[in-house]
Amino acid sequence: MRIVEAVIHDVELPLVHSFETSSHRKSSLRHLLVQLTDESGTTGWGEIASPAGPYYAAETTTMAWHTATEYLLPAVLGKEWEHPEQINGFFAAVRGHWFAKAGVDMAAWTLFAARSGQPLAQTLGGTRQSVVAGVSLGIEPSIDELLEQVAKHVDSGYPRVKLKIAPSGPNGRSWDVEPVKAVRDAYPDLDVHVDANGAYPGRDQAGYDDALAALRALDQYGLTMIEQPFAPRNFLDSARLQAELDTPVCLDESVETLDDLRTALELAAGGVLNIKVSRMGGLSAARAAHDLAQQAGWPVWCGGMHEFGIGRLANVAISSLPGFTLPSDVSASNKYYAQDVITPPVTAENGVVQVPEAPGLGAEVRTELIAAHATQVRTFTA
Repeated sequence: MRIVEAVIHDVELPLVHSFETSSHRKSSLRHLLVQLTDESGTTGWGEIASPAGPYYAAETTTMAWHTATEYLLPAVLGKEWEHPEQINGFFAAVRGHWFAKAGVDMAAWTLFAARSGQPLAQTLGGTRQSVVAGVSLGIEPSIDELLEQVAKHVDSGYPRVKLKIAPSGPNGRSWDVEPVKAVRDAYPDLDVHVDANGAYPGRDQAGYDDALAALRALDQYGLTMIEQPFAPRNFLDSARLQAELDTPVCLDESVETLDDLRTALELAAGGVLNIKVSRMGGLSAARAAHDLAQQAGWPVWCGGMHEFGIGRLANVAISSLPGFTLPSDVSASNKYYAQDVITPPVTAENGVVQVPEAPGLGAEVRTELIAAHATQVRTFTA
């Protein structure tokens, strides 16, 4: 198999509801879509879902465009390969830049699946025909507005809700114990977990005692997990916190590589792993992380970066692997976008998403919509 053409599209879509984390609020998202075509004319699509700003990770969309166009796509053109796991070897000299690599890796997997006549999930080794989905809710201006959002998605059938938390929220007050208590009081049996995106100070920083008190207080609310309380790779403070709590600590930003995961397992720095295809450099790395966590007895789930439909279907496919035992962030397209770049869009019925059975990505890509929302496009040929 040989890639003879690569196209990258810089696309921005408006969100149906603005979304706030511990770092900032956003009303639209800009992602890069990668299109790889082989000598038979078969095409595979991938998505570079890097954030626009350097808050979640150091890599931004602008950096990912540069890395993909100057290094990654030229490296794969014209190369002979038999399996998608070989693709990363073509640009192994490039360090980091996991989001950019993820988009190219994902496109290679969907191309391989389409060429093989198999659904992407089956090609990855998935065993499920459906995936339980959860929703991720941002920081709202008030608790009443948060409860409105929770009610909306619970009424839609979603069995799990993730709440963003932060030591400083609306009006300069903390946004952690109070909103969690309000949601738990309203929904005593709902599967709830919280995500700090590394916003709480570590042991050697000012405010650590207050942060620890808040995180300890969350332990009483029967949460499924407390996700990424401390800064990326602060494994020691995560391990100390996990030793004190009954609630599992989930690692997200701390685990970019398999070596990071091995460190976390050795230190008992958590009990759950959020596998994000984009954060770990693609489907190849995500599958390997799933295998390693499963061997260690850590449950995993698939987190999201508010992907368009291409990345969302890749997340659905990886979530069909047996170790993904917790609800994943693979909610329906219409939670985020009025129009998605695939047809049919991802849908959820009572919080359950069906795993596509069609070959390749499992849906048609709406090239006309991509063209309408693209701000720049670049094509490479072998």
